[in-house]
Amino acid sequence: MGEGNANPVLVEVTRGRAVESRHRGAAVAVDAGGAPVAAWGDVAARVLPRSAVKPLQALALVESGAAAAYSVSEAEFALACASHAGEPRHVEVVAAWLARLGLAESDLACGGHMPGNEAAGRALVVAGKRFGRLHDNCSGKHSGMLTLARHLGAPTKGYERADHPVQRRIVAVLSDLAGARLGARDAATDGCGVPTYPLPLAGLARAWARFGTGAALGPARAEAAARLRAAIAANPVLVAGSGRLDSEVVAASAGRVLVKVGAEGVYAGAIPAAGLGIALKIDDGARRAAEVACVALLDRLGALDDEVRRELAGWRAPKVVTRAGEVVGEIRAVL
Repeated sequence: MGEGNANPVLVEVTRGRAVESRHRGAAVAVDAGGAPVAAWGDVAARVLPRSAVKPLQALALVESGAAAAYSVSEAEFALACASHAGEPRHVEVVAAWLARLGLAESDLACGGHMPGNEAAGRALVVAGKRFGRLHDNCSGKHSGMLTLARHLGAPTKGYERADHPVQRRIVAVLSDLAGARLGARDAATDGCGVPTYPLPLAGLARAWARFGTGAALGPARAEAAARLRAAIAANPVLVAGSGRLDSEVVAASAGRVLVKVGAEGVYAGAIPAAGLGIALKIDDGARRAAEVACVALLDRLGALDDEVRRELAGWRAPKVVTRAGEVVGEIRAVL
């Protein structure tokens, strides 16, 4: 990992006329060949992409034939790529998918947490229910991995381990797209229990450029990428949730721009028409800074037309407010 102090300030938080906080980080945009068109900070440093690679991981589900064999729907494709908010529509799709596989919630290795959507969490509490593994933001990704395990004739138990055939297929996809050799020795463990591999930030952007365009991919993988892009574009609320940046960017742009959050201040995505992939990492892991930097980067690259810019106005410079609701500052990008 790179030294955070070497990276520039990407986002500032103001209060009155004072800058109260600063968030350093790195950001990059590259083409499908990996050539950078814009860069800030140390973009060669390896970062853990976390959930920002979910659509790339889902390629193995599609190109293997598992999706066709188990009639995976567009909504299920979207959830395989998702960090969902645990809203009823998310939970219902995942539950039906598992049932079709002859599996249960207990087969998910992801654990569980309260829904990320506040209203969905309140509804559980009011109903006197506990959250479960279906509410975990990664339950769709894990359902895709279980589908792949079924198709490969591999055990469903242990599918999250780095040495399982499912994870070996996925790491091969990531290695190819990012242009980085990855193996079990490189694996860290994500919050949901599956391996996560440190990638150069520019390599993460290159992987997304290739996913977004199909460039330099074989026919089966290019077709898989196109199917996943279409599913994301058709189901933006499933890939994140109500009021979430990922969903709002996809919806506002009608799928012309794709972005995916990762934990600890990571964002990645693609601008297919421009042939570009993007990636950024906020050194201190602040999501508030990553969201603002992501929108600023897209704007800087000309990916947002006037209508989309208006739709995303609330994300460009979110206001700092008092507990009484008075606006006293903002979170602003300084790319």
